[in-house]
Amino acid sequence: MNSAIASAKPATINLLDFDRKGLQAFFVGLGEKPFRATQLLKWIYQEGVVDFDDMTNLSKSLRGYLKENCCIRTPEIVAEQLASDGTCKWAMQTHCGNKVETVYIPEERRATLCISSQVGCALACSFCSTAQQGFNRNLSTAEVIGQLYLAQQRLGPEHRITNVVMMGMGEPLLNFDNVVAAMNLMMDDFAFGLSKRRVTISTSGVVPAMHRLADVCDVSMAVSLHAPIDALRDELVPINQKYPLAQLMDACRAYAKAGPRKHITFEYVMLDGINDSAEHAKALVKLLSHVPSKVNLIPFNPFPQSQYRCSEMAAILKFRDILHNAGIVTTIRKTRGEDIDAACGQLVGQVQDKSRRHLKLQTARTAPHAM
Repeated sequence: MNSAIASAKPATINLLDFDRKGLQAFFVGLGEKPFRATQLLKWIYQEGVVDFDDMTNLSKSLRGYLKENCCIRTPEIVAEQLASDGTCKWAMQTHCGNKVETVYIPEERRATLCISSQVGCALACSFCSTAQQGFNRNLSTAEVIGQLYLAQQRLGPEHRITNVVMMGMGEPLLNFDNVVAAMNLMMDDFAFGLSKRRVTISTSGVVPAMHRLADVCDVSMAVSLHAPIDALRDELVPINQKYPLAQLMDACRAYAKAGPRKHITFEYVMLDGINDSAEHAKALVKLLSHVPSKVNLIPFNPFPQSQYRCSEMAAILKFRDILHNAGIVTTIRKTRGEDIDAACGQLVGQVQDKSRRHLKLQTARTAPHAM
């Protein structure tokens, strides 16, 4: 952990909260030229320099102002777990004491970092361990991009992170401005320089924000679908009660249209006896018939007190084949990091729950059943 980062004063302006456009406005407000933004980005994200005294192409007076009024502050890695398959999970503590989790997934041709966007999650999807922890707050831009910054620093230049997925704790589109600013930094040539095809935002279906995103940020999109009919999705993904499938599919079509040759990836967790029948697969084919789609089937990853079981592999394969035969590109996600609870839906961190959902769940579990 870099001591300059760890010891920064919380009352100062955190420069990691700004993307390039934000930094340009910041420097112009100080009477400086906009190009100071690109200089600062290169020092921080490409050179790894966090001491303002070492930023030698900035004037002495500007460096003095930055030292007095600004900081470069990330969350702090407080725990690290390494899975047998090479997956690594970090618990990162925020300034308010909550912890979020970030997962690094190395593969032969790419290395993916799964980043959190909120402390907990407000959407209460019934099959997700994160959702059972309740919700505290949105992460700042610095806390989002800081996960990538810290992970890359930890891994070193010999292990470059090539892909980022906003699929960790939280619903990214409910933290719209901070997440968009962080993704801008991920793709900025003077910061991390990732291709827009290698940055993916995952949403459970916040329809207005999906339309808004198409206007301001061109990244890949994954939709946590999990059911092909409204009645079932209302139970599994409660936000569907506000934005049902017809509205969600309209938003998906609009987002795909905004980027030529763009498809939407649909995430579909396989729950035994719940959403994994041949009839469900056929309904999914019909639902996606007018959306450029890829489907990612996710074997359910169990967590304590979960009410669900993972579908049998025979059911998953049959489901996949129905989609394949209908011309939909379909993959079965290989479970990674399961032995350290780093797999999809298992991230929990440490959340000071302001939604009181954990208390409601405890009450529901201990209440006597009606006769």
